[in-house]
Amino acid sequence: MGLLTGLRKRLRFIYRLLLRKDKLKIGIYGPPNAGKTTLANRILRDWTGDIMGSPSEIPHETRRVKLREGVKIQVDGKTVTIDVVDTPGLATKIDFHDFLKYGMSEEEAKRRAKEATEGVIEAIKWLDDLDGILLVMDATEDPFTQVNVTIVGNIEARKLPLIIVANKIDLPNASPARIKSAFPQHQIVPVSALKGINIDSLYKAIAEKFG
Repeated sequence: MGLLTGLRKRLRFIYRLLLRKDKLKIGIYGPPNAGKTTLANRILRDWTGDIMGSPSEIPHETRRVKLREGVKIQVDGKTVTIDVVDTPGLATKIDFHDFLKYGMSEEEAKRRAKEATEGVIEAIKWLDDLDGILLVMDATEDPFTQVNVTIVGNIEARKLPLIIVANKIDLPNASPARIKSAFPQHQIVPVSALKGINIDSLYKAIAEKFG
């Protein structure tokens, strides 16, 4: 089974190299509250005038993968058409007690925790159907976490093109340099998805990396 899985991964990689697609599926990944939906909303608002969903301070508010197809990004005369895939926050453990602090009943908290766990499983499965990843990390927090290391390893194993988005640079304690130090092998683009700071640099990176 392991040999077959490895063969499938290599075949998908060769397929991406040899067959240029008119449209690419780009997944937005990261831990809870890193700003994934805010980034998805920023991209959609800038290029379609629409939004993906409503961000929330409650962790795991996005519990199912959301897809918006056919978003055209134009940079320096180059057009890249992507399907934006907004995924649930990744976590190694989801405890229903974490939801109780937001005023939920125990029954509701347990339901949310179950749905969040299912969302993580769904997000991981989607990695097999994507052409590239925007991995969002909170630039105000320590990037060297088990979640970040695990997801970077999964992306590398699949040989998926990756851009790490160092989000929340509008906050005074943000340090994109810490993220660069933790993952020096990957391209880091610092932005504020909320305020649109340096977002043009991200669009340029998307066009160059995924186009």
